[in-house]
Amino acid sequence: MIEIRNFSFSYTSSDQSTLKNINLRIPDGQCVLLTGMSGCGKTTIIRALNGLIPHYYEGNSLGSVSVFGKSPQTLALYELAPIVGCVFQNPRSQFFNVDTDSELVFACENLGMSKEDIRLRFNKIVSSLHIERLMGKSLFHLSSGEKQKIACASVAVLSPNLVLMDEPSANLDFSAIANLQGMIRFWKDEGKTIVIAEHRIHYLKNLVDRVILLDAGEMIGDYQGVNFFELPSSFYETHGIRIPDIKQLSFGASDSLSPTKDFLELYDVNFSYHNTQSVLNIPKLQLPLGRATALIGSNGAGKSTFAKLLCGLVKKDKSKLLYKNKTFPPKKRRDLTYLVQQEVNHQLFTETVMEELLISQEEENHSAAEAILQELHLDGFKDEHPMSLSGGQKQRVAVASALMSNRDVLIFDEPTSGLDLENMQRFAQIIKRIILLGKTCLIITHDPEFIALACQHIIEMKDGQIKEQYDLNQTTVQKLQNFFREEVS
Repeated sequence: MIEIRNFSFSYTSSDQSTLKNINLRIPDGQCVLLTGMSGCGKTTIIRALNGLIPHYYEGNSLGSVSVFGKSPQTLALYELAPIVGCVFQNPRSQFFNVDTDSELVFACENLGMSKEDIRLRFNKIVSSLHIERLMGKSLFHLSSGEKQKIACASVAVLSPNLVLMDEPSANLDFSAIANLQGMIRFWKDEGKTIVIAEHRIHYLKNLVDRVILLDAGEMIGDYQGVNFFELPSSFYETHGIRIPDIKQLSFGASDSLSPTKDFLELYDVNFSYHNTQSVLNIPKLQLPLGRATALIGSNGAGKSTFAKLLCGLVKKDKSKLLYKNKTFPPKKRRDLTYLVQQEVNHQLFTETVMEELLISQEEENHSAAEAILQELHLDGFKDEHPMSLSGGQKQRVAVASALMSNRDVLIFDEPTSGLDLENMQRFAQIIKRIILLGKTCLIITHDPEFIALACQHIIEMKDGQIKEQYDLNQTTVQKLQNFFREEVS
């Protein structure tokens, strides 16, 4: 049994309590969803259960946490490893090797298991999870969904009794989410206790036994899973929760924008990693200026690689970029574009949120930074260390830095991953404001809710090529609906 009694916690870097008097008992074998607005305390509960609080994240705590009769706060992390398994929002943050086979056996080797035991565990998990085709591959060449599979498998190979998942669907397409559902069912069938912190809840409808609703560090609701997903739509909106059934989503496309005649043009895109099969093959692409374009496609389609190439971050790139009658070779594209990466931890460098926004400024503009922080609901965190924030809050800090850069073309790789409903809607409004200022946005996303609110143009990629592109309006919206419905089904 998991038992949290009168538990309160505040991070050393913050004056505010992140958790306030949490009392929660989870019976063995139960699958529990923790949900609520960004910063409500979901991730902090996960950290308390896996021992990262206090062993990695220091702070002040009251009360107790017990996992199968043991305290994560007093046990060493290596003693917790066979008991508690964790799958984080960003799988790369938990990888220790460069290839898939080594990653799967890494924890077993660290715990001193015999070669025979490791081999048996390895073969069982590879077979049970049907990941044979991923074996022997470089982790750096896997898609987000494939990395998530390896992260789950590396947890499953130890067979811990408690599995913790923090925003596991954040960077996944709908096909990869279906695989994630299968992974959760696998653990449920094995009788594991599962705790999932999530904003995107639609895929958990028939999986979770119980839902805990959090707000500002407090538990404000405890629901049976089957009942939670039948609540009125106004309930989810009030509490900043994403829609519980993706098939009910409607796209309010607008015909108010007249067709643009100006484009960023990209020619002769042909790229592969280390002489492997071609990752990108795009003879010509026209990106409409003054628009928010959604770049959609399955994990592994080449979207993130394309974004890096557009920004001049790919070596040996021979493509040609034409913008407003000027040619931009790869090295000059960094003056034109700004990329907010999928893994925002790699873009946070300073000691405070405010410093993060000002770091790229030749002349610091504090008033502009303050306005952006307020618009993104981050003004209360301007003096906090960026790495102490929740995943959704870090995402917003990276977005704020992009807005401060004042580049003409802003590229966002999964910018709404980890964002609750309110902050996703707020970011959609910011994108609209950027477009009104004459900027151009390219947004890699698997988030149909966000596309419906913010985007005017669609580019669909498949196998490194442009399958089709079109303006989003009342005539073409059916194409987008069909894309996501096919992904869900």
